[in-house]
Amino acid sequence: MDGLAYGESARWHDGRLWLANWGTGEVLAIGGDGEREVVVTVPPETIPFSIDWTPDGTLLVIADATLLRQSGDELVPYADLSGLADLFNEIVVDSRGNVFVNGGWYDFGKPGVVVVVTPDGKARPVADGIRFGNGMAITADDSTLIVAESHACRLAAFDIASDGSLANRRVWADLPDGHPDGICLDAEGAVWYADVPAQRCVRVREGGEVLETVDLDRGAFSCMLGGRDGTTLYMLSAQWRGFEHMLSPDRTGLVSTVEVSVPHAGRP
Repeated sequence: MDGLAYGESARWHDGRLWLANWGTGEVLAIGGDGEREVVVTVPPETIPFSIDWTPDGTLLVIADATLLRQSGDELVPYADLSGLADLFNEIVVDSRGNVFVNGGWYDFGKPGVVVVVTPDGKARPVADGIRFGNGMAITADDSTLIVAESHACRLAAFDIASDGSLANRRVWADLPDGHPDGICLDAEGAVWYADVPAQRCVRVREGGEVLETVDLDRGAFSCMLGGRDGTTLYMLSAQWRGFEHMLSPDRTGLVSTVEVSVPHAGRP
């Protein structure tokens, strides 16, 4: 598929690829035949925004500093995160219903945070010092949260407690040549990450060993394993010309796919 603005937050859900189309405010669901559905919208100038689902299948959308949930054809407030950070970027939900969101400040050089919203709708910070948090993933057993720190060129990991608290922070993988954006996990415990400056998606194992690389012709913002067998790697890419062009009418965003050997695991 082409004609997207900036595809972000790729998710595989109910047999379709879902994504946040930054610059248009659309949450899109794309079928195997390429047919697209605009499921819900936020204001087009809302950048960033990201999506995931609660265990009961309710769509959640983070937009600016508000966590929203779908109710019918509308989005209604679920949790107010204002005061915890200026804006929030990525979202992932564990099987207990804990919603993890990373955020930061209009001063991009200031370290960011990870916030958890528990099933009762209460929000609290659970990690700080995050250097431009991007994609996040949770292992299939709900034990570990992995966070892409783009400005630190690394993936960080935390142990997850049942109440959403995080502990035992560690470097999961140093990526000297990488700037991880969106990420996903596979059944061998490796991470695929998208890289905007390097224009590629990369599969790494814990410790940082590079296992596979898929080169693209524009910046890679997000990737997700899905498809019938969980072995289709969906890659969202676009020409990156800086934040000042995020609301440009240019539509260079693509969805590309490649078949891989190891299927999806974990969340999202």
